[in-house]
Amino acid sequence: MKPVPPSTSRGAFTLIEILVVIAIIAILASLILSVSGFVQEKAGISRAQVEIKALETALENYKQDNGTYPAGDGSESSSLVLLDELNRKPASGTSGGKIYMADLGKMIPPIPGNPSASYAEKVAAARQLVDPFGNPYHYEFPGKPERSGEAFFDLWSQGKKNSADENKWIKNW
Repeated sequence: MKPVPPSTSRGAFTLIEILVVIAIIAILASLILSVSGFVQEKAGISRAQVEIKALETALENYKQDNGTYPAGDGSESSSLVLLDELNRKPASGTSGGKIYMADLGKMIPPIPGNPSASYAEKVAAARQLVDPFGNPYHYEFPGKPERSGEAFFDLWSQGKKNSADENKWIKNW
């Protein structure tokens, strides 16, 4: 019987095997990143819808006390009207300065250069309310008749891409 010579193979991976594994890892990573981006966008849309509902409730309470909604022109700075009327200054016709929406949470952008500012400092310095994507909320009263009607207000966010296409907005009508 002839002895079997020892194997000269060292059991290492070939270059092709390593490239195949790297390609598989790259494909899986790209799938995970695209899904996580989609999930983050959906979460932002859901949060914007909740914030719009909270603003609607505060505006209804404001109307109950004051007989009408605050005036707003729909511009990017129109959310400042909401901030002033619902949170910062006394409502007209009431004593004691009623606050209709005490916690604006993440709708107030951080103060540039002062990341550790208190909530009160952020409210005092705010120039607009922002949606989860960092774009300003828009508020218009009286609303456009083709939207929610002249006797009501229009409140919207232009979404992640700050789109001019009204069909892509997150809105109350």
